[in-house]
Amino acid sequence: MTKTEGRPRILRRVVLGAAALITVVCVGLLFAAIRNDEAITSHLGAANAEVDSVSWDRTIIRFDTPDGIVHIPANGVLYPGGLVAGALVRIEYDTGNPELARVAGRSATLTLLPLGTTILGTWAVAIGLLWLLRHRTRRMPPTPAEREPAMTAKP
Repeated sequence: MTKTEGRPRILRRVVLGAAALITVVCVGLLFAAIRNDEAITSHLGAANAEVDSVSWDRTIIRFDTPDGIVHIPANGVLYPGGLVAGALVRIEYDTGNPELARVAGRSATLTLLPLGTTILGTWAVAIGLLWLLRHRTRRMPPTPAEREPAMTAKP
């Protein structure tokens, strides 16, 4: 196998590997969201929380538990879509671990659309790249080493 023959094969494996990795991460995130929901539901506590800050990666809330302790989950609240700083929101939290909180009435089903879209988009790009690699590989002229020597007839 020459260098030019191996390159498309390596690129195909890289594209498939990246798409598979993104898919596995998305499925893992879905299972993590389901696990978090189950933990909250099994030890359900509810409270009113104030939204302290909203950024692209997390929404920080502050709430009191019945024992009078103020909790500010470091990782923010789960499923924060539509929240704004200063708003009051009803939350549900895991009484065994108040760091795990979600907006009341929201669940892991909210992750299906973004994760599904990510997986579909990833595979659409991967299939396009694989098609392009295959198309370009077929159009490549053979290298001189790959050409067959001309047949000559002996008299």
